[in-house]
Amino acid sequence: MAAVSDLAFDPWDPAFLADPYPAYAELRARGRVHYYEPTNQWLVPHHADVSALLRDRRLGRTYQHRFTHEEFGRTAPPPEQEPFHTLNDHGMLDLEPPDHTRIRRLVSKAFTPRTVERLKPYVRGLADELASGLAEAGGGDLLKDVAEPLPVAVIAEMLGIPESDRAPLRPWSADICGMYELNPSGETAAKAVRASVEFSDYLRELIAARRKEPGEDLVSGLIAAHDEGDRLTEQEMISTCVLLLNAGHEATVNSTVNGWYALFRNPSQLELLRADHTLIPSAVEELMRYDTPLQLFERWVLDEIEIAGTTIPRGAEIAMLFGSANHDPTVFENPAALDLTRQDNPHISFSAGIHYCIGAPLARIELAASMGALLDRAPTLRLAAEPGRKPNFVIRGLEGLAVEVG
Repeated sequence: MAAVSDLAFDPWDPAFLADPYPAYAELRARGRVHYYEPTNQWLVPHHADVSALLRDRRLGRTYQHRFTHEEFGRTAPPPEQEPFHTLNDHGMLDLEPPDHTRIRRLVSKAFTPRTVERLKPYVRGLADELASGLAEAGGGDLLKDVAEPLPVAVIAEMLGIPESDRAPLRPWSADICGMYELNPSGETAAKAVRASVEFSDYLRELIAARRKEPGEDLVSGLIAAHDEGDRLTEQEMISTCVLLLNAGHEATVNSTVNGWYALFRNPSQLELLRADHTLIPSAVEELMRYDTPLQLFERWVLDEIEIAGTTIPRGAEIAMLFGSANHDPTVFENPAALDLTRQDNPHISFSAGIHYCIGAPLARIELAASMGALLDRAPTLRLAAEPGRKPNFVIRGLEGLAVEVG
């Protein structure tokens, strides 16, 4: 086990945020697990270990189904953050069985292959409309003009949120997701609390309206399932809707802009894609591997485990480095190279185990649709200016992506 203090891993350093992958290579070379004092976490950088730990039931996204904060050696969150934690802790991503199993079973009905397949025409039509608008304008901000509107509209449509109500969804999501960064500031927490309150209040009203007048949307479906005997509290409904919106578009938005920025920096691969659109499915997978939108995923150690001779005690927190795992040379040949023809691509950008991304099939459809539409409608798309990177580590993305159409 190496001390991280003498390595290049520094999630607050702009140079590291610009390109964390060399530091990951150093972490992998120095060992399988590293204690990182600034966040009091154990970093795991290898693909095999990350993949195994995602399926290890000795770890959990929460510990409160088994222990109090005191029993687990942890301090309860400050009272002023209660609205955020109430919202977050009742979503299935931060629950363990049996609650996780119950909620995921209900939500999965909205993400069956047949349901997702039915969304394809809507997704493709919207992607084409957005790409056409960008092309007709001669360019713009790929983030705001295409990457953000598409997945926000799709998940809002699924939830039954009227178009007139959708403007605050993305800002609410961004403020809430700020709390998933390492050691968030007091200002970040205050924004997340305010967004949690406003988003919850809105969804409470939407649920009340759907009780009176049900529709074909997911919220109405959850209400119907509850009425038929599947137990789902109102808070669980609210938390589920917020989770689906946040997870349903944060990764897709960042995958889109990270992916196109990678293509612009690898012009031979972009030309290959322009010449052969049948590469779009493998390109989507490779771009998610190459510059992973979710760099880190945390788990609590519920029962003592051992990694490479190092004992990780109960009460510790493990940080699985998805970005590092996706560049592990024991799994991916020449991982630093962008290869849109890569066939053997077991990336873990959608996680694994019981918390595998329930919306992965929909995300793939959205990413393929926007890529195809841009290749068709803006075949000469090019970078107009170097983008600024968001000062985030866990959720990796750009501030914007200025593009031109020749």
